[in-house]
Amino acid sequence: MARWEPDAEGRLIKAAFVLFDERGYDDTTVTDIAEAAGLTKRTFFRYFTDKREVLFQGSRELQDRWLEGIADAPPDAPPMAAVAAGLTGVLALFADRHPFARMRSRIIGANPELQERELIKLQTLAGAIQDALVDRGVPRSSAILAAQTGVTVFHVAFAHWIGQDDPSAFERLVEDTIAELRVVIAPARTVSRAGRAS
Repeated sequence: MARWEPDAEGRLIKAAFVLFDERGYDDTTVTDIAEAAGLTKRTFFRYFTDKREVLFQGSRELQDRWLEGIADAPPDAPPMAAVAAGLTGVLALFADRHPFARMRSRIIGANPELQERELIKLQTLAGAIQDALVDRGVPRSSAILAAQTGVTVFHVAFAHWIGQDDPSAFERLVEDTIAELRVVIAPARTVSRAGRAS
């Protein structure tokens, strides 16, 4: 009966996040999650391979959106412009997910195993972006650099986003992070012997 109720996946995700946040990830079982959602353990495994995957189930959608944005970028777009086009497409995914994103970050931050899985997710994303750029004719070394930079911008802006209270600020924070990156990588000015910067 309950397993056929609407939005079973969403209910399982919500229940898992609340339990992970209240009890801790390690002290929450699949049975706990299923019961809190009013569903069966069997139903849980129809959607997720294990409880960890509840926290990472959006990774595929994020990657697909980013790659779609890259594919839609003009053929002559520079590598970073193509990466930025993909990132713009990703931002819409987070429009109404601020509370869950903040909770998820708190859960992952409290568990080394989950932190490792998060790093693997980001590296997998960077690898997919890199391959998409190579397919567009970008030299591999440039593709690696652009992909890693794009994922780092996303990661830094995301951390700023969940650390503040405006759910609509993500796009602005991405732009701020890109502006900060430009400052960081600006060529150093040389200093003459007279002590003047040139």
